[in-house]
Amino acid sequence: MFTGIIEALGTVDSLQLQGGEWRLRVRSETLDFADVVLGDSIAVNGVCLTVTRLGPHSFDADVSNETMQLTTLHGLHAGSRVNLEKALTPEKRLGGHIVSGHVDGVGELLARRPDGASIRMDFRAPAALARYIAQKGSICIDGTSLTVNTVNGATFSINVIPHTQAQTILQDYREGQQVNLEVDLIARYLERLMQGEHAADEHDSKAGTLTRAFLADQGFL
Repeated sequence: MFTGIIEALGTVDSLQLQGGEWRLRVRSETLDFADVVLGDSIAVNGVCLTVTRLGPHSFDADVSNETMQLTTLHGLHAGSRVNLEKALTPEKRLGGHIVSGHVDGVGELLARRPDGASIRMDFRAPAALARYIAQKGSICIDGTSLTVNTVNGATFSINVIPHTQAQTILQDYREGQQVNLEVDLIARYLERLMQGEHAADEHDSKAGTLTRAFLADQGFL
């Protein structure tokens, strides 16, 4: 589990296909590796990866073909900057929100514009994720915990303050940028729980869809 508070920026040293899967090497001079051991989890642009090799200021991680297909990691190359966060420990402050490091989909930056010292960004999420994105709720973009300002269908906006600009790769984004999205974990489980007995229906056309009629039928209204 993670918090969505980026701890350091890293740079991709290499991304190579080895034995049918991908090996990613990331270097960071600012991430504290003192407490990192083989098998630990580090989120790279919001994707939870397992450390398979450690160097003085770098780590390797194996990336499955599934992960490459469902995230933006396939677009990385030597020199790409990435957001890094080590896994949450019990004594760590939960300054962002609960993040699993499992990407739900890939979004696209539609527009960016200055808003005082901040940057206002508009993103389009995959249609299937729109119902999980709520105004003033939380969303994770490339591993960064952010507050949703406005929502209009599958389009939502966020505000990037100067501190977040300096500490993450969001400042690098340009229109058309593809980003990893992870929606609020609680929203996903709440929807599943509210399906009640219908959650077990493999071919139930209502599965995954909440309507007023469904809520009334289940006694929520």
